[in-house]
Amino acid sequence: MPSPPRRSSTGAWPRLADSRYPTPIAAELADDVLDRFLRYVQVDTQSDDDSETYPSTAKQLDLTKMLADELRAIGLEDVELTEHGYVFATVPGTSGPTVGLIAHVDTSSDESGTNVRPQVVRDYDGSDIVLPGDPRKVLRPSENPILAERTGHDIVTTDGTTLLGADDKAGVAEIMGAVAYLAAHPEIEHAPIRVGFTVDEEVGRGVDHFDIEEFGADFAYTLDGSEIGRIDDETFSASEVRIRIEGHSVHPGTSKGKMVNAIKLAAWIVERLPQDDLSPETTEGRRGFVHPTRIAGTTAEAELRFIARDFDAGKLEEHEQLLRSLADDLATEEPRAQVTVTVEESYRNMKEFLDAEPAVTEAADEAARRTGMEPWREPIRGGTDGAMLSARGLLTPNIFTGAHQFHSVLEWASVQDMATSAATIVELVKLWAEPEWATRSRSETHDRTAASPR
Repeated sequence: MPSPPRRSSTGAWPRLADSRYPTPIAAELADDVLDRFLRYVQVDTQSDDDSETYPSTAKQLDLTKMLADELRAIGLEDVELTEHGYVFATVPGTSGPTVGLIAHVDTSSDESGTNVRPQVVRDYDGSDIVLPGDPRKVLRPSENPILAERTGHDIVTTDGTTLLGADDKAGVAEIMGAVAYLAAHPEIEHAPIRVGFTVDEEVGRGVDHFDIEEFGADFAYTLDGSEIGRIDDETFSASEVRIRIEGHSVHPGTSKGKMVNAIKLAAWIVERLPQDDLSPETTEGRRGFVHPTRIAGTTAEAELRFIARDFDAGKLEEHEQLLRSLADDLATEEPRAQVTVTVEESYRNMKEFLDAEPAVTEAADEAARRTGMEPWREPIRGGTDGAMLSARGLLTPNIFTGAHQFHSVLEWASVQDMATSAATIVELVKLWAEPEWATRSRSETHDRTAASPR
């Protein structure tokens, strides 16, 4: 690669031939990030919430093995594919704290992830994008204000029959592109980096076996966001609630006064959920919800699964109690049924942990500014691996990827925005090597250097 571009004495970047990119680094990274992204999305990596293995699907390893090989090809020597499917690697640095960069390889089960056929719409003209695999699926700028603003960009979509997988293969490609760039330019001063690719994030088990001590970062950043310039430091607190109903099955021809139909009792609970509030389809902003995600069973037994979400821990407990109360009411209504409720914490709002060390998130803001953006923050109506890692002591805010409409066949990403995200990573790790920022890192890690990055 050519030498990296440098700013002028006034701090400005040289004028770009392609104005779609905010910095020369972003322009240089674009082709590599796109090539990696197109390659990764064609690997089926859907996770499975009902699986008892880890990772939940063996096919996730198809991509983690590929990533491990590519990291070795870049020139990294300590690449590790762990027994649980994680990929860890180190990029030595010059000074400063060790910075983690994390993305997950698995994709949602909301739509098919098999035989993904991405298309690249070059120099997008602002019109509707008809997806070739299913012409009924159309990306309309009139319905997507961000897409409407991307006229002239190169837009990646699925063919309309599957997920694209940008959640979170855009983040994977951006980390890989940034790491490859830095490995090819050893003259660039930057903080030591630990790369981590995880599995099973979409089923809430992404960091179940993530060894923070082995990972060896002082703090980290997930690349798992969406809108350009958005830095996330707040998530929902979340739990999963399961209600199990044991009825009584009798031959329908002789069941009068005897049958207790578990399916009907499950429907009884769903029918009594709030109709105009506390659901994803009726809330926004900071308002939480209770959301039934699955119902399965027979006359004899049935199970309902819910996710409860809120930014406030006290309100989350209220949502859980709502479901417990409905279960109690059902048991009173039909005492012949056995009704049990289990509640499992999924993750906590990471803001309560990140606020203790604001410099970690402020550095991401500054890196975005150095890449030509004005950063902004908005609570995530969801969660990331970073929420659980932050609760366990590895502070991990979230950085944008430039992809949109996740978990949908209408998922799309801008090549220019993905390149900008990758460039932001480069600026971030350069920033942490500067004495002004290195001394703002967590006090117990100030003496970390590139000589001992792990």
